[in-house]
Amino acid sequence: MNNENFIRRYVIIGERRLSNYWWATIILIGAIGFLLTGISSYIGTKNSLFVSESFISSLSAEPTITNISFFPQGLLMCFYGSLGLLLSLYWWFLIFWNVGGGFNEFNKKEGIIRIFRWGYPGKNRKIDLSYTLKDVESIRVELKEGFDSQRTIFMTLKGKREIPLTGIGQPLTIQEIEKQASELANFLQVSLEGL
Repeated sequence: MNNENFIRRYVIIGERRLSNYWWATIILIGAIGFLLTGISSYIGTKNSLFVSESFISSLSAEPTITNISFFPQGLLMCFYGSLGLLLSLYWWFLIFWNVGGGFNEFNKKEGIIRIFRWGYPGKNRKIDLSYTLKDVESIRVELKEGFDSQRTIFMTLKGKREIPLTGIGQPLTIQEIEKQASELANFLQVSLEGL
């Protein structure tokens, strides 16, 4: 018999999504630009530490680096650049640690369900939960539409305890949610609610 008949594993991406790489990079580049412009206005150089004044003036008719005084514009640029740098570093650490990433494994052979996630560094970095297949009562789908639409699959255990199975910030289409939830309910031989 094939292992696919007995074991199902769904990978949860976590923070290592393409959009997080994109925004962490854009914020880092912008923060460095703000910080270097603020520092060069403090030093009083004719050229930015980042790019030359002639290059900036060729791009637009906006004020150049020489027109920026340190107080208050340069100081604010240093402040915003520092904040952006800290935010970007935090985001890069989340990506490196893959916070929220992991998997859901449903094993009929051993009769267990394993839910594994990576958390923040520390003694509780690994979140590894195990349940027996006998404890599962149903699979429930929750759809919330709107500005911050949420589509979540829950596993309902005995005692009405609900465990979310989909990752946060991982928007799946309604068709993908329906397909995954129905496959899981059929695999576990439990009822499907919420559709």
